[in-house]
Amino acid sequence: MKVGFIGGGNMAEAMIGGMLRQGFAAADIRVTEPNPDRRAALATRYGITVEAEAAATLAVDVLVLAVKPQVLRAVLTSLPRPAPETCVLSIAAGVRAGDIARWLNQHKAVVRAMPNTPALVGAGIAGLYALPDVSAEQQARAETVLKAVGETVWVADEALIDAVTAISGSGPAYVFLFIEALESAGRALGLDADAARTLALGTVYGSAALAVQDGSEPAELRARVTSKGGTTERGVAALEEHGVRAAVAAAAAAAAARARELGDQLGAE
Repeated sequence: MKVGFIGGGNMAEAMIGGMLRQGFAAADIRVTEPNPDRRAALATRYGITVEAEAAATLAVDVLVLAVKPQVLRAVLTSLPRPAPETCVLSIAAGVRAGDIARWLNQHKAVVRAMPNTPALVGAGIAGLYALPDVSAEQQARAETVLKAVGETVWVADEALIDAVTAISGSGPAYVFLFIEALESAGRALGLDADAARTLALGTVYGSAALAVQDGSEPAELRARVTSKGGTTERGVAALEEHGVRAAVAAAAAAAAARARELGDQLGAE
């Protein structure tokens, strides 16, 4: 399977590295990147073809759009229409699949995806939506590319990509904020900075790994470590008292609303 990238930034590089680790041939990956230093770096690190112009990149099975959302329209309207069998996979936040199809002269095979930054370490998760004319084979190709850097979840309604953005796209920042707060709390309780950070990072990493491997509901896992009358019960009660659930819900709602606003703004004529 031949894969092309329009844009060679951090997320594109993460996907390229993951694909090569999964057995893709370097000869089957092409990148269009305007920055000459970035072109040289990608070609040297991965042995792939990196060009300044997009013409050769278009002759692929999957074309990944990995440029900033604000410039995507200008980039796509300057390109010829891809071949009908080419699956266009957009990872540009906020830009709707129908607008991408329109900017590509009504190319119908468009999949919109929202990956997240843990893809940089091969632990990402992406939500995907396909326009109705995308074939099962084209969907499978798009999923294969994204699975090189993590897991995937398909949604049937594109509006749900805004929810994906709010939970997993923006979610790493919420987790980093929690780690930051946990670390700060550790220092306030007398731990030195290194110990506080190590404990905070290890706790979040280990808890997430346990949740994934165990498979139980998060509420059940929480109950297992919350002994009656113990320290954890007191700490969890304080979190509830200070509105942790409401704060998370508010964050997700705000992020989803902003995603909808960006879709309206970026897709406007």
